Amino acid sequence: MENNVIVDKTKHFALQIIKTYNYLSQNKKEFIMSKQLMRSGTSIGANVREAQRAQSIPDFYSKMNIALKEAEESLYWIELLQESGTIKNESMESLYSECEEIVRLLVSITKQQNK
Repeated sequence: MENNVIVDKTKHFALQIIKTYNYLSQNKKEFIMSKQLMRSGTSIGANVREAQRAQSIPDFYSKMNIALKEAEESLYWIELLQESGTIKNESMESLYSECEEIVRLLVSITKQQNK
């Protein structure tokens, strides 16, 4: 798993999500959306990591597709946190961009299953 871009990016993203969750729950007393973001945002990397030890090629793509769905869900929660005014847009722009990049990578990976 050394030098694996998607593994590295999703782990970094999960760490950023954990920091964001801690901030939102401790400073903003926001527990519902932040918990959902925590769950989906950390699940991306967990599924990517599981895919690295997949039992078969279909298993690999299944895990990567789940990771993609979790990334899309994370984008949704970030949007809700921004648009509801719970957290300032500037604070979430980096997180949103990072998640969009992960989505693009996962789309690219999962498209390979049809080739």
